[in-house]
Amino acid sequence: MRITPFALLLLPLLVAAPARADLRITRDHGGYVEEYKVKYQRIRDRRERVIIDGICNSACTLVFGIVPMNKICVTPRASLGFHQAYYDKAFTFGIKVTSSEGTSDLMSYYPEPVKDWIHRNGGLTTEMKKVKNGTELWKIVDPCPEEF
Repeated sequence: MRITPFALLLLPLLVAAPARADLRITRDHGGYVEEYKVKYQRIRDRRERVIIDGICNSACTLVFGIVPMNKICVTPRASLGFHQAYYDKAFTFGIKVTSSEGTSDLMSYYPEPVKDWIHRNGGLTTEMKKVKNGTELWKIVDPCPEEF
């Protein structure tokens, strides 16, 4: 096979092109808020799509405040879980202690549809509040196209 000068010009463009991928969330129970902020900012900056196809609890839900809503969708298997923020267990010797600062920070990221659902359901508490039902879920985020 012969490589033409024109093909050589195109090669750097093909190699340097960023790969587009979707993030599919299937079983994410949350974790450290700061790690999720960095993760979702990277996804936002790469203009990737997020498909919630299972559990997205706790810090996972920050996706709604960082990735544009038109880049997020849910399947019928999706469920969202919200609760107050906790201090790091290492800092509190393994005891869960809520953080009003952390909770305010979480709330500041959420878009209005998420905040509205949280307020309609009694606000954030220590107990996990879940959105599983399609109608309630779709008030927050669009369903994924049929192919998902």
